[in-house]
Amino acid sequence: MSEGAESIGVGDGDRPSWDATRSWVEKKGLSEAEHIEQVVSLRGGWTSEMRRLDIDGPGGQRSLVLRSFVKPFYVRHAEGLLNREADILRLLGDTDVPAATLVAVDATAEHCDHPSLLMSLLPGALLLDDRGADDRADLLARQLVRIHRLPVAARQRPRTYQAWASPERVVLPSATARPELWQRAVDVIRREPPAYRGCFLHRDFHPGNVLFTGTGDDLRISGVVDWVETSWGPADLDVAHCSTALALLHGVPAGMRFADRYVAAGGTLAGDATDHLYWRLLDALGFAPDGEKVAVPWRELGRVDLTADVLAQRLEGYVQSLFER
Repeated sequence: MSEGAESIGVGDGDRPSWDATRSWVEKKGLSEAEHIEQVVSLRGGWTSEMRRLDIDGPGGQRSLVLRSFVKPFYVRHAEGLLNREADILRLLGDTDVPAATLVAVDATAEHCDHPSLLMSLLPGALLLDDRGADDRADLLARQLVRIHRLPVAARQRPRTYQAWASPERVVLPSATARPELWQRAVDVIRREPPAYRGCFLHRDFHPGNVLFTGTGDDLRISGVVDWVETSWGPADLDVAHCSTALALLHGVPAGMRFADRYVAAGGTLAGDATDHLYWRLLDALGFAPDGEKVAVPWRELGRVDLTADVLAQRLEGYVQSLFER
C-alpha cells in the first residue's frame, strides 16, 4: 500500500467516522503509555479503508495497519472475510511467508464503527511501474510457489475456492468488434470444473497485493497482503489471477509469460491444456467487460495511463492469446 497525500484524523472531511474504532484500537493495540500520533490513509486498496496508525510511547515509535470495511457489500460479508483473514494471519505466523501479524479483529463491528482488523505494518511498497516488471514477475512466481507449498492440516484448511465468474454472470464488452471471441470464452467455462489437486491459495495474488524492498539485485518481496479471500483449490487459479492482472497492468505478453515463470520456479499446473485454459478464462472473465475495478486503485498509485480503453483492449487481447497459447 502507498500512503495518502495527507494525514487524516477524527472527523476529517466526509471520511467515514471512526471514533469508536479508534477507542477499540487504543484498547486492543496500544499499551497504556502509548498514543496514536498520526493516522495516514493508505492508497491502493479497493475493498477497504486502509489506515496506517503511527504510535508513539516510552518504548519509541511503531506503526500498525487498520483495515475497515465501509462499502455496504463488504460490510454484509465482513464477518466471514475478516475472520478468515484473522485465521490465516495466525496460521502464517509460523511460516516463512511475509505476512502481517494479527493484533485484533472486530468482524461484526461490535465495538467499532465498521468491521475492522488491526495488524502489524509490513515494510516495503507496491511497485506497479513497467520498468523492472520482468524481474518482479520472477519474484512473484517464486513467492506464489512457496505459498502453494505450505503444509496445511485438514482442520486448518481455508474454504474451498469460489469462482468469480459464471457463464450467466459474465458481462460482455458492448463495444467489442469480436463478440464471437467472448462467446467462445464463455462457452469454455460452461462445464463442470476440472478435477484438481488442491493446495493453499492466496486467491487474490497480484502486484497490487505484494510489497517490495530493495533495488537491482537486492530487490525482494517484503510482504504479501490481503488474505481475506484465501481458499483451497487448484494452483492454476492463483496463477490465472496473477496472469490476468499482469496482462492488464503491463500488457498481454506479461500476462502470458507468468505461468511459464511459475513452472520454472518449481510450480505444478494442470497437465491437460484444456483444463488449464478453463482456469485461465474463468479468471479473465471475472474482469469483464473491461477490468475497470482493478484500475481505480492502480490509477491512484500513478498508473494514469491505464484508461478504460487501454484495459479493455488488453483484456480482449489476453483472452485471444489464451486461445492461441
